[in-house]
Amino acid sequence: MARVCQITGKKVLSGNNVSHSNRKTKRKFYPNLQTKKFFLEEDNKWITLKVSAAGIRNINKKGLKACLEEAKAKGYYS
Repeated sequence: MARVCQITGKKVLSGNNVSHSNRKTKRKFYPNLQTKKFFLEEDNKWITLKVSAAGIRNINKKGLKACLEEAKAKGYYS
């Protein structure tokens, strides 16, 4: 599975390391992803998601069902 949050859609970004002499070399910025199990009460089952820290906060705030519906609408979760 790719390094993409299944709730927020955050993914790897690219940029530059800039040295003291101002030389630039390519680098990557990785999202803070965690593999976490959540209990979906409507279906009475556990699901495993790869979510960012911001995605976990969204789930705590809005609820798992609402976040999954938003993610499916945006195409982050199938």
